[in-house]
Amino acid sequence: MSKESKRREALVYHAKPQPGKIKIVPTKPYATQRDLALAYSPGVAEPCLEIAKDKENVYKYTSKGNLVAVISNGTAVLGLGNIGPEASKPVMEGKGLLFKIFADIDGIDIEVDTEDVEKFIQTVKMIAPTFGGINLEDIKAPEAFEIERRLKEELDIPVMHDDQHGTAIISAAALLNALELSNKKISEVRIVISGAGAAAVSCTRLYKAFGAKDENIVMLDSKGVIRSDRETLSVEKLEFASDRKIDTLEEAMVDADVFVGLSIADIVTPEMLLTMAENPIVFAMANPDPEIEYDLAVKTRKDIIMATGRSDHPNQVNNVLGFPFIFRGALDVRATKINEPMKMAAVKALADLAKQAVPEQVNIAYGETRLTFGKEYIIPKPFDPRLIAEIPPAVAKAAMESGVAKNPIDDWDKYKEELLQRLGNDNKIVRLLHNRAKMSPKKIVFAEAEHLDVLKAAQIAYEEGIAIPVLLGNKELITELKKELEFDADLLIVDPKDKESLEKRDQYATKFWENRRRSGFTLYGAKSKMRERNYFAAMMVLEGDADGMISGYSRAYPTVVKPIFEVIGRAANVKKVATVNIMITERGPLFLADTSINIDPTAAELAEIAKMTANVATTFGFDPVMAMLSYANFGSSNHPDATKVRDAVKILHETAPDLVVDGEVQMDFALNKELHQSKFPFSKLAGKKVNTLIFPNLESANITYKLLKELNKADSIGPIMLGLRKSVHILQLGAGVDEMVNMVAIAVIDVQEREKRKKEKIVN
Repeated sequence: MSKESKRREALVYHAKPQPGKIKIVPTKPYATQRDLALAYSPGVAEPCLEIAKDKENVYKYTSKGNLVAVISNGTAVLGLGNIGPEASKPVMEGKGLLFKIFADIDGIDIEVDTEDVEKFIQTVKMIAPTFGGINLEDIKAPEAFEIERRLKEELDIPVMHDDQHGTAIISAAALLNALELSNKKISEVRIVISGAGAAAVSCTRLYKAFGAKDENIVMLDSKGVIRSDRETLSVEKLEFASDRKIDTLEEAMVDADVFVGLSIADIVTPEMLLTMAENPIVFAMANPDPEIEYDLAVKTRKDIIMATGRSDHPNQVNNVLGFPFIFRGALDVRATKINEPMKMAAVKALADLAKQAVPEQVNIAYGETRLTFGKEYIIPKPFDPRLIAEIPPAVAKAAMESGVAKNPIDDWDKYKEELLQRLGNDNKIVRLLHNRAKMSPKKIVFAEAEHLDVLKAAQIAYEEGIAIPVLLGNKELITELKKELEFDADLLIVDPKDKESLEKRDQYATKFWENRRRSGFTLYGAKSKMRERNYFAAMMVLEGDADGMISGYSRAYPTVVKPIFEVIGRAANVKKVATVNIMITERGPLFLADTSINIDPTAAELAEIAKMTANVATTFGFDPVMAMLSYANFGSSNHPDATKVRDAVKILHETAPDLVVDGEVQMDFALNKELHQSKFPFSKLAGKKVNTLIFPNLESANITYKLLKELNKADSIGPIMLGLRKSVHILQLGAGVDEMVNMVAIAVIDVQEREKRKKEKIVN
C-alpha cells in the first residue's frame, strides 16, 4: 500500500461511520417516564444528598470508580512531538479504547490547552472529583516529572504518567527474568541507558528499586554520556550522572551486561555488541525502528537476550501489558495513589506469569507449539488472557499492604472471577486470528476478485501478511480496480475464461470428469464447468495450485455450495459437512452451529456437528462448554424435535465422555449459569460459562446468528465450513470487507491446521 493510501485509510477509519473511537453508553434503563424520573429529576436528588453526607458515596452511586481521565497537552505525542492538544486527541481516544478492551475501564480523554506547569496542575486538580484515576499521557520532559509529582502529592486518587512508568514496569519484568536466565544479579550488572527522557528516567529509577547500583549505571543523552562534571544538568539527569571518564556509547558498552535503549534507531553497532559482557541483555525499545535490528543483534551475539518495542519479534515491551491492569487493581481497592510498592508488585506479577505454563490460546495466537520461559519468552504476550486475573490482584494487594487502599478486598477468589468476567478477557479472537494467520500465510483464491470490496479484502489480507491472494476474474477489470485501490502488489490474476487458462482449464476438466463421470458428468460438461470461477477455483485448491479459497460475496449460498461439494467433497470419515459462526459478544465469543448447511439434522448428525464444532473452539484455544439447544429443558417435552436433541446428547455422552456438553436445554438456561445451577444442578453445564451452542435445525441457528449480528451489532466470523477435504469457506451474500478479511484468516489457519495434522500423522 502506498503512503498516500495508508494515510487515507487511517483518516477514513477515524472519520467513519462516525467521528472518533469512543462514545458514552447508558448503563441504566431509560425507556419509560419512570426510568427518566429516577435518572434525573426528581430521583437523582437522593444519591446527591447521600454523597453530600459522605463523599465516599460517590463511588456507590456514580461511575467515578471505573472512570479514568486520559489527560495530555499534546507536547510529546508518539513520534510526532509538540503538536498541540487538539492534534493529540486521536491518541488519547485510542488510549481510552485500550483501557476499555483490556480492562473494562471507561477512559475519557481530556486535552488541556496549556504548556504552563502550574496551570496544567490546577486544571487537573479542579476536574479530579469526576474521576477515579488520572492517566497522564504525552507530556514532554522535564515538565512531566513536576506535573506527576505534584498531582500525586495533592490528589487522593491514583495518578500515573504512563510514558514514564508503563515502559519501566514492563521492561523491569523483562529484565528480572533475563537476569535470571543469564545467572546474573541486578546489584552487580553494568547497565547502559541510551536516552534521558521521562521513560528512561523512570526505567532507571525502577531498576534501582530492584537493586541496581548507581555506580554500575551509565546514562546517555543526545550529547553523549551524562557525566557528573558536565554543566547545566537538569535535576533528573544529575541523579544519574556518572563519575566514569567516558564520553561515548561505544565506550559505555565495553563490558556492559545490559543495554536499555529509549532513544533513536540504529545507534548500536554489531561491534559494540561484541564488546559487551557474556550473555548480554539488550532492550532496544526505540519505535518503530530499534537501536539495533533484532535479526542483526541475534546474528552478532548467539548468547544475547533481546527485547524490542516491536510486535514482530520475541519479547515485545508493550505498555498494554501494564497500564490497564495497574489502574484496574488500583480502582478496585480505591487506592489513593499508585505508589512504588504497587508498581513493583506489577513487575513481579508480570515476571512470574512468564514462568507459568502458557495457555493454548496464547500458543495458537502466536503460532507456537509451546511457548516456554526462555531467551525468546521473558515477558507475557498481550494476548494472554491471564493478565486480567493476575496483575490487578497483585497491584490491589500491594495497595492494601502499603496503606493506600480505601476499599480492601476480602474474597480474592471472587475478585479474580469478577475480573475474568470483564469485557475484553476473551474478546481478542479477531486479533488472535490475524496474528496466527500471519505466522505462516497461505495462497488463497479470491473467486470473485472483480468486485471492489472483495479486492479490497484481498489487499488488506496481502498487506497485513495474512495471506497470498490469487485473484480470479477478468484481468483488465481487476487491473483497473487495483489501480483505483492503489493496490500495486504483483499478484497472480487468473481468468478462467481466457486463452491463457485453456491448458489449465482442460487439465482441471479432465480431472473433474474422472472424479465425477459416474455421477452424470460428461467431459464436455466438465469443460464447460471449468469456465465458471467457483468450479475453477475449487479445482485449483484440489490440485494444490492454491491452499484455500473463499467465495460467496455476490451469489446466494446454495449456488456456491454446490460446486464446492462436487469438486472438493467431504473429508474422510465425515458424514455431514456443517458450518459454525463465531459471534463476538459482550460475554465473549460464542460458537454457533449449524448455521448454513443442514436443514433438519438427525440426532446422530447433531452429535457429529457438535464434535466438529468443539474441534473449532479448541483450535482457537477455547475449551468448549457446549449446550445442545431446544425449546424444552431436560425431558420436559416428548415431541420428536426435543427427543432428537436428547438422543444427540446421549450419543455425545457415550462417544465423547470428556466433552463438556449437555441438553436438551433452552437458550436462557444455557447462557445464564446461575439460573442453570439453581434449576438443574445435576447438569454437566451447572456453574459453567457456556461458549458453544448447537441448534436443533438450520432455521433456528441461521435466524439466531443473524439476529445477534443485526440487533446487538455482534461481529460474526463465518460461516466456517466443517468437514470438507480442503480449506474452502463460503461467505454470506454481501459480506463486509472486515468479514471477508476474517474469513481469509480462517482459511489460512484451516490450512495450517491440516498441515500440522499431516506432519503429526507422518511422525507417528
